[in-house]
Amino acid sequence: MRQRHFLAMIACIAAIGSSGASAQTYPTRPIVMVVPYAAGGTFDVMGRIIAVRMAELLGQQVVVENTTGAGGIIGVNRVVNATPDGYTILLGSTGTHAYNQTIYKKRRYDAVNDFTPVALFSEQPMVLEARKDLPANTIPEFAALLKSNGAKMQFGSAGAGSTTHLACSLLNSMIGVNVTHVPYRGSAPASNDLIGGQIDYLCGNLGAAAPLIIGKQVKAIAVLSKARSPLMPDLASAHEQGLTGMDVTTWTAIFLPKGTPKVIVDRLNEVTHATMDTPVIKTRMLEIGVTSVTADRRSPEYLAKFVAEEVARWEGPIKAAGLQVD
Repeated sequence: MRQRHFLAMIACIAAIGSSGASAQTYPTRPIVMVVPYAAGGTFDVMGRIIAVRMAELLGQQVVVENTTGAGGIIGVNRVVNATPDGYTILLGSTGTHAYNQTIYKKRRYDAVNDFTPVALFSEQPMVLEARKDLPANTIPEFAALLKSNGAKMQFGSAGAGSTTHLACSLLNSMIGVNVTHVPYRGSAPASNDLIGGQIDYLCGNLGAAAPLIIGKQVKAIAVLSKARSPLMPDLASAHEQGLTGMDVTTWTAIFLPKGTPKVIVDRLNEVTHATMDTPVIKTRMLEIGVTSVTADRRSPEYLAKFVAEEVARWEGPIKAAGLQVD
C-alpha cells in the first residue's frame, strides 16, 4: 500500500513538472488562429493584423485559417473539438458567442461552457449601407421606402445567423417590414454584390464599409450604434435619426478550447495585451474602424462574465423579432 502511494505521488510530481516545463517553452510550433468568417472581411483583416504582432511576441508563426459556414458555427466547432494545448485559438465575436446561442433553437455549442476565455480586445459599430442609387439618404426616408417597396427589395448578409444578418433583421423588425434575405459566404462577397446593385442594402461593420462609403461605391445611411463613430463623425446614428433603441456594436475576443492549462491562457492573454498596446496596431485598428477595449476589460475573468451577459442580453430581442431558426 505504501509503495503504491509513493509511486502515485512520484507520478503526480512528474506530471506537475512536465506541465511547468511545457508552459515555459510554449509555444514550440506554429499556432492556428481560426477565423470563422470568409477572407477579406473585417474580422479576417483584424485577425491577420494581430496575428503578425502576436507571432513576433510568441516567437512562433500564427497562421490564420478561415473556416467558414453556418454563421460561424463550422469554424467555432473546429476549435471546440481541438486539443486544448494552446495551438488552436478562435477569433470569436458577438455573432459566434452571443447571437448564435439564441438564433438557433438547438444550440450547436455552448458559448459559456465550451471554451476557455482569453481576452476581449476590440469593438466596432455596424453601419446601414445601401446601393449608391437607392432613393433614400436618411432613416426616415429608408423606412418609408421599405414600407412602400420592401416586397421587391433584398438585403444581404455574411450568412444566416451572422452579425450582419441579425443587425438588418432587427432593423427591419423595428421599422415593421419583412424584406427578402440573401445570405453570402462572408461579408466581402455580400459587399461586392451591394456595389454591383444586386442587393439593396447591407448592415456591415463600419471599418469594412468606410472605404466603400468614402469612395462613393455605396451609400451610408446611418451608424447602427447609439453614438456616432470617430471613424465617420459626420454620419448620424439610427438612434439620432429617430430609431431609438437601435444599438448594434460588434466585439471580438480570443478563445481557447475548454480545458486549456491556465499557464497557456495567461501567456496568450499577456501577448494579447501587448499586441493591442502596440502603437502601430492601435493605428491600424482605427483605420479599419475598430476601437481597442480598455486594459481592465481584457482579462479572462471579464470575458467569461461578459459572454454570459451578452447571451442573456440578446435572447429577448432575437426571440421578439422572430429570428430563431432550426
